Amino acid sequence: MKGSKNILTEKEMELVSLLMEDCQNTGDIQTKLKRLFAGTIEQMLEAEMEEHLGYEKHSVEGNNSGNSRNGYNRKTIISDYGESGNRCATRPKR
Repeated sequence: MKGSKNILTEKEMELVSLLMEDCQNTGDIQTKLKRLFAGTIEQMLEAEMEEHLGYEKHSVEGNNSGNSRNGYNRKTIISDYGESGNRCATRPKR
């Protein structure tokens, strides 16, 4: 018999336990997964912007540098969890 593809690590099992809290049905789980996915994407985009600009959000290094954050826009990401609207920092215009 082949091994199960659904074998979870200890950390993944902790996430499952946290995910199950406050969930009454599969719809609740799907909603939570969608929110977690959107939050993960937002953090990844924020890290990408920090890498691009060379300084962290709210850092004084960006003040009057000509290469500072320019506000936020919404981006819609389509995935297996459906569509999610994410806030994305905008790059400065060059």
